[in-house]
Amino acid sequence: MSLRNPLHRTAGRLLKAKLARRWAGPAVILLAAAVAIAPQLIRGNSCGHDFDFHMVSWFDALQNWKQGVFYPHWTPSANYGAGEPRFVFYPPLTWMLGATLGLVMSWTWVGVALTFLLLAGTGLATRALARQALPDGPATLAGCAALFSGYALFTAYERSAFAELAGGFWIPLLALLVLRDLTAPSLPSRQPDPPRQRAFSRSSLGSMLLLALVIAGAWLSNAPVGVMASYLLAAVALTVALLAKSWIPLLRAVGGATLGMGLAAFYLVPAAWEQRWVDIRQATGDPGEKIENSWLFARHAAPQLALHDVELQRVSWIAVVMIATALGGLLVSWLRHTLPGTLPGSGLSGRNLSGRNPSSRGRWWFPIALMPVVVLLLLLPVSLPLWNALPKLRFLQFPWRWLVALEAPAGIFFASAVWMAGRWPRRIVMTACTTLFLASSAAAGVLFFQPCDDEDAVAPMLSAYRAGNGFAGTDEYAPPGADNTEIATGLPMACLVEDPMATLGEPADRPDANPNWLAGQHRCEATFAASPDAGKATTEHLRIVAVVSHPGYLIVRLRSYPAWKIAVNGKAVGPLPVRDDGLMAVPVPQGPVDLTVDWTTTADVKTGRWLSGISLALVTALWLPWQKRVRPRL
Repeated sequence: MSLRNPLHRTAGRLLKAKLARRWAGPAVILLAAAVAIAPQLIRGNSCGHDFDFHMVSWFDALQNWKQGVFYPHWTPSANYGAGEPRFVFYPPLTWMLGATLGLVMSWTWVGVALTFLLLAGTGLATRALARQALPDGPATLAGCAALFSGYALFTAYERSAFAELAGGFWIPLLALLVLRDLTAPSLPSRQPDPPRQRAFSRSSLGSMLLLALVIAGAWLSNAPVGVMASYLLAAVALTVALLAKSWIPLLRAVGGATLGMGLAAFYLVPAAWEQRWVDIRQATGDPGEKIENSWLFARHAAPQLALHDVELQRVSWIAVVMIATALGGLLVSWLRHTLPGTLPGSGLSGRNLSGRNPSSRGRWWFPIALMPVVVLLLLLPVSLPLWNALPKLRFLQFPWRWLVALEAPAGIFFASAVWMAGRWPRRIVMTACTTLFLASSAAAGVLFFQPCDDEDAVAPMLSAYRAGNGFAGTDEYAPPGADNTEIATGLPMACLVEDPMATLGEPADRPDANPNWLAGQHRCEATFAASPDAGKATTEHLRIVAVVSHPGYLIVRLRSYPAWKIAVNGKAVGPLPVRDDGLMAVPVPQGPVDLTVDWTTTADVKTGRWLSGISLALVTALWLPWQKRVRPRL
């Protein structure tokens, strides 16, 4: 018994040490993400460009959930209560995540918490990618460098583009899965022996299924990220296929992309089909959102592009630093022979990773090294033919959005360049990097942090939401030809008029503000509120019960959209007059009126759901038997 106790204690210490080594890296990444959001922990939310857009989406999503609508399509508080089909076109993952956080914590902290989670995801995914060829230490350093990269902090603080931040998570995972062929235990030859070929086929099937989840996640997070992920998958898979001299990477990429987009079809199909129902061209039609006006360090004489150029100069310097870091780190790593496979048995670990093919592993970094070169090309005017030729590429709006794909390569090559083998040199490097990362967080709090205006802070927005005042709408989600600035604020739910084109509201004091409606203006002959309707009280159902003194039109405070089914006294109403503000002008007879407006499930939505259901069934059917045979290794 006395002999066994020391053995048990030794085994326990070894187990604890193993667990500590296993979780030390992720713990460091989480700590780094906490440091990265320190300015927001001290000063509160950074109200960047998209902050109020996301906050309103979280409010409305949670309201829909409380009404029993799990996957809503309509944002009721946009356009000052007239709404818009935002949830049809904006991918669901981040607005669902924000609404979920709003269930468990104060709204004041939701934006901060979401920023933490997305930056941590960037670091963890980059670390997982780096671990395919680097030891744990430099891989963890690479993850920290990625989440502290200039573009990640710029996106988090100056832009508050939460959905785009998710790209820092999905893109490294995509690269990880595609590059597995270059770190696999062996690659199939022209005449492989059957056992090894079967093992490789099972591994490829698992990677394909995981790729499908990654592609679906990218599209369901952010449309520009989905576009970038799709093109990156094609480019990296082709490069790997050439290096591996195998068609399997291409086959796996095609299968993963097909299944992934199938899983996301419940969102993609309606978002693509229903673009004809809104003025989606405004997403790329504004001068500040045209690819031609956002090249590296471009300057413009037009006054309306003055603020655009200020931001462009800032993000151009970020691009230069990130590209220089990636290419400089690549060069230093090559000269120091710290890249895996640059010399026989070389690499930061001093040996090959267990079971990895040295010659194959030596080519692992090559596709990643191409990324900064390609991104630099896409930031220059010489790439305009590509932007015009490749489908949907122009919907990225800004070429510099490709910097999200540079976060992982820059972090990996930086870590590979500066990591040292000795204990004291390594401590010096870690101290220097910690200082650099702290300085980056402080700089983001000074250079990128956006103080909240009185109306954009969380508390005033929440008060306005609860009061039912509504918020400004999104131009590209407006009905074709409609103008969001024409919608009057303070409108009743329904306004009786004789002329369906009647102007509602008086011009506001400020030239850039929407008109105001007041009862004393006498623009409405009568006004009506929404009627309670038992069992149907949701944002996707409206009922108005009224008695009308003469035939006329009810101008309903609801944006017109083909998915709405309108009925008056039980009879469907045909095409409505088209107003400049896009509101519904419903013809009504004299006497009692029972007006109902219901959101319908259109054919494109049903098609998308069927495609997603079939894809999910196929992925499940392939996953279950594969999981019983092999365990996926990330």
